[in-house]
Amino acid sequence: MAVAVEKLLTPEIFKPARYLGNELGAVHKPWEKAKVRWVLTYPEVYEVGASNLGHIILYNILNQQPRQLCDRAYLPGTDLATKLRATKTPLFAVESRQPVKEFDILGFSLSYELGATNILEMLDLAGIPLTWQQRGENDDFQYPLIFAGGQTATSNPEPYAEFLDFVALGDGEELLPEIGLVIEEGKAQGLSRKELLLDLAQVPGVYVPQFYDMAADGSVHPNRPDVPKRILRRVATPIPAYSIGLVPFVETVHDRLTIEIRRGCTRGCRFCQPGMLTRPARDVAPEQVIEAISDGMRATGYNEFSLLSLSCSDYLALPAVGVEVRNRLKDENVSLSLPSQRVDRFDENIANIIGGTRQSGLTFAPEAGTQRMRDIINKGLTNEELLRGIKTAREQGWDKIKLYFMIGLPGETDADVLGIAETVHWLQQECRIKGKRQINFTLTISNFTPKPHTPFQWHSVSTAEFKRKQELLRAEFRRMKGVKANFTDVRISAMEDFLGRGDRRLSAVLRHAWELGAGMDSWFDSLEKAYNAWGEAIAQSDLTWKYRLVEQGEWNLANGQTEVGAGLADNLSVPQTSSGQNPPQLLDRSLPWDHIDTGIDKNWLKADLAKALAAATVPDCSFDGCSHCGVCGTDFGHNIVVAPPAIPQFVGEFVPNQHKAQRLRVWFGKLGDMALVSHLDLARLFDRAIRRADIPVTFTGGFHPSPRISIANALSLGSTSEGEIVDFELTEVMEIDSFRTQLIAQIPENIPIYRVEEVDLKTPAATQLLEKAEYLLTVGASLADNLSFPQTSSKQNPPLPEILPVQWDEWIAAVLKSDRILWEQTTKSGKKVEVNLRDRLLELELAFPETENQQQAKIRYLGYSRNDGNLLRPEHIVYMLEQVTQQEFQLLHAHRTQLILQPA
Repeated sequence: MAVAVEKLLTPEIFKPARYLGNELGAVHKPWEKAKVRWVLTYPEVYEVGASNLGHIILYNILNQQPRQLCDRAYLPGTDLATKLRATKTPLFAVESRQPVKEFDILGFSLSYELGATNILEMLDLAGIPLTWQQRGENDDFQYPLIFAGGQTATSNPEPYAEFLDFVALGDGEELLPEIGLVIEEGKAQGLSRKELLLDLAQVPGVYVPQFYDMAADGSVHPNRPDVPKRILRRVATPIPAYSIGLVPFVETVHDRLTIEIRRGCTRGCRFCQPGMLTRPARDVAPEQVIEAISDGMRATGYNEFSLLSLSCSDYLALPAVGVEVRNRLKDENVSLSLPSQRVDRFDENIANIIGGTRQSGLTFAPEAGTQRMRDIINKGLTNEELLRGIKTAREQGWDKIKLYFMIGLPGETDADVLGIAETVHWLQQECRIKGKRQINFTLTISNFTPKPHTPFQWHSVSTAEFKRKQELLRAEFRRMKGVKANFTDVRISAMEDFLGRGDRRLSAVLRHAWELGAGMDSWFDSLEKAYNAWGEAIAQSDLTWKYRLVEQGEWNLANGQTEVGAGLADNLSVPQTSSGQNPPQLLDRSLPWDHIDTGIDKNWLKADLAKALAAATVPDCSFDGCSHCGVCGTDFGHNIVVAPPAIPQFVGEFVPNQHKAQRLRVWFGKLGDMALVSHLDLARLFDRAIRRADIPVTFTGGFHPSPRISIANALSLGSTSEGEIVDFELTEVMEIDSFRTQLIAQIPENIPIYRVEEVDLKTPAATQLLEKAEYLLTVGASLADNLSFPQTSSKQNPPLPEILPVQWDEWIAAVLKSDRILWEQTTKSGKKVEVNLRDRLLELELAFPETENQQQAKIRYLGYSRNDGNLLRPEHIVYMLEQVTQQEFQLLHAHRTQLILQPA
């Protein structure tokens, strides 16, 4: 049975539009017709999850499958989570509004270690037992199958194994549809839960933890002969068309169209887990990228797009694709953003495609401050290339640049740490341009956290060392102007390391940390609470020694030593050594993730580590010789590199068309669930609708041109209306019927268009002419003791006293008779002033005396509603009633019936 979401999503809930499931592109399949029902979630708040590209792609792919349905769920905000628990309402999927526990499969995208506590929170809110043992007690399908995918789940699923029925390893585009077919067949055959999981375990890329046991050394092995010893990571080719989909009403973290241009990276940066876990590299054909962007921008109405890859600069077709797209969309005020890119490949062509009227930020990641350290990590970047890239950016108009560095890398000395500050100072000096202000750098200094399946997976640094090195840099940056440095909290790094390289024993710690309040662990305002919860959970486990290794530095291979805290050597099962050689016992030791077959040979990782300690670099095998990592072959394929096409001539930046040929005034409504969409989100909705409808809107000038769309007045969140007004100024004259038809086709049905009129361009806009507003309010009375009501014989459940319409009439009359009802308000400057609300009230009456519930009344009022601050809001009416009657009232609902403009 569907959840009564409308009772939960009141205006008091922060951003209630997060949970409506009514976005453009949302798929609503008939629940009863689906044979397999999926619910996918990115275990974060909506703004993060709904903009995750993998989440969108898999949602689109699964909904393309016949007989299958895919819905979505997100981590509720703390306010809604509290309300769900208080009302005993289970967590629901946003489109069908069905409880999550009613689905066949619940999938989590786990791309970050500390997101695991959010998974437990969501399972608990859904009313689903946390562990696979509890869910499988009856061997039936009382609960959905719980799985996780994503980078973290693929690299080392063991800390989360107790909570998951299965894990999807690697790319999901082909894997998830295969899983769906197995489940559909299993349901048709009436298989038990365990039998179905055994069938799934035969699918390459599916890991079922319950069919594997952990040995004393933390390694994992099958506990039955009919499952594979090592589970293969799946690889798929990117399909950009599946990136076009959801267009949220709420502003998200990545509020733009995102198109993947290259999957995988073969740069071989030794610290980088994604670069190891996504091999081989696969380029998308330039024609596919260009068509996906062109189609996607028209279909979504976004004014910005992003090209996504682990290293966009290694997509050799990037300059040609970027310039071609910018040329095609030149007249639409569209901008391109790129994630962190290779500074050595930044040139004029790249500057052209990411510059423009809304010049995006520029981010580079040198990672280390000295050439020696960049060679150790195999960054493949020289000081000359770094300087050339920054100089190009400076010459092309950027004066603010973000740079990413790391500390705590193998072989790092204090001179290497201080080299970060020296490099930044050198760049400032070399990039000075006479007559222009100094270039400003914003630095992010991260603490290196070793990751599984990388050459540095055996390395570790103590938290005390991180703190000391951070202080070294802070002292240097205090003497530098134009530099802002942000440091990753050492506590986050310690928690990431503890969990990311752990084994199954951490499941109990993870659960207890969640029980103690851990959640949203990577968010700064939750950090203190999360860290304390993790600390207590670790202290109450028998794994305190393991966390102390993280704090003190378990080993440092760069020094050729195993650094072990006093009394902890026995727990490591490796001998301490002071020799200059790496202890073979350490490198040969079984690891908790050895049963995950990523394609990379573990011996190759050892050999690459040795090269790192010798500061020897390895070429990028996409463009140079093979490094023999072990990936290329029948299971994973080979590198696919597209040769760069010719770069078209750049036709120039967008020039905003400010010509005003026509102004159209539109009267519209805001009904149903659209009442929970905020004013700013509504403005963005109209902007995107106009773009999708291809309506020739006029733009403002300046550095940030925006379409001339002007909503007359903001409507309070939660209020409905049938009297809203918005003005559109167009560069070309349109037939009113054509404009109306094109606009209606692109907006939700709960924003009805009532009327469209042409207005003389010389008349003021509706926002300037606004004079009055009429509302219909539903008001409830909270009865006070001084009212006389009939006696009742039942003291426990007395009947609600009846309030006659005449009483409401008397209360309203008391307001109308008053000359002064003062209200204190704060001006924009922060000054508190008193205003007479009675002067703003023009009409007030009881609208429907026959209301069934006599504790409520429908009240109509007409008041001033000028945008100069002289306006009467619905809550003012409630306040006025309370002031003159000394009773308490509640505003239950507000409906705006019309906005009245001054005569032009």
